[in-house]
Amino acid sequence: MPQQFDFPKSPVPNFKVQPKTIYLVLGVLLTLWLMSGVYTVAPDEKAVILRFGKLSEVVEPGLHYHMPPPIEMHIIRSVTKVYREEIGFRTIDPGPPARYRQKPDEALMLTGDENIVNVEMVVQYRITDVVRALFKVQRLGPFEGGGDGLVHDAAEAALRQVVGRHGIDEVLTEGKLRIQTEIKQKLQDLFVLYDCGLAVETVQLQSVGPPSQVDSAFKDVASAKEDRERLVNEARGYQNDIIPKARGEAERHVKEAESYKVERVRRAQGDADRFGSVYAEYVKAPEITERRLYIETMERIMPGIQKYVIGTGEGDASLLNLINLDRAQPGLSR
Repeated sequence: MPQQFDFPKSPVPNFKVQPKTIYLVLGVLLTLWLMSGVYTVAPDEKAVILRFGKLSEVVEPGLHYHMPPPIEMHIIRSVTKVYREEIGFRTIDPGPPARYRQKPDEALMLTGDENIVNVEMVVQYRITDVVRALFKVQRLGPFEGGGDGLVHDAAEAALRQVVGRHGIDEVLTEGKLRIQTEIKQKLQDLFVLYDCGLAVETVQLQSVGPPSQVDSAFKDVASAKEDRERLVNEARGYQNDIIPKARGEAERHVKEAESYKVERVRRAQGDADRFGSVYAEYVKAPEITERRLYIETMERIMPGIQKYVIGTGEGDASLLNLINLDRAQPGLSR
């Protein structure tokens, strides 16, 4: 049968590649492959060289070269950078303003007195041994690019263990600093136990509070405790004010009594000495001394009164002398 359709055949181009061109391309590719082994380690970093997946060496900072992949490859990690692990929350956006996502399954835990508390914590750590950090554990956490891992699990375990040994009052108020120190020590002990080449820098309790369901009740209790502390402080202030005053007043009375004692003793000694001197004179001349004492006593008990002293003679002459005494001697007062 005659063909109904007869399409013309298109000519096929005939390319001829020169051997030199092939060799040139292969040479360029080989050069690029060999150059892929050049790498630089920053001053705060160290590099681990793997040869067919097995540890070969640890390289210090500087410009280096290793056999190109897949023969050798390098892993560079900072040995001064401080890494961060979050317990009880996750940072969505560092901001500002920062945005976080809560993780209630991590934050809720029991205290030593069987109360439920919501705790959020941040752990900062650094690498001390790159080889151990890369090969001693399977999942390290943020150090390997994010996600949960050894650091997260160890930090959460240390947090729950320490909080479980303390009462809720310590966790919420005055015991935070001590709890942070205990968590840091516990976490470091776990790092040493796991031999993971990490060191804890800081442990910070970000937020510690009761669950939202009982938050109002806890606020009332906290307010009552604050009122109690305020009243105690006011009482102590009053105590510190009144006790020194009372002590000063008591000291003043003691000093006054001592001075009165000294005065009375000295006055008594003076009276005794005066009586002794009078008695000595009395012994020498009893009549004269008795008369002098009598006259001095009369002067003391009857001041401002005109007094006459007469003898003990008998007869009208003595009486006459007494009657005419005032006119005879107007200036005489005794």
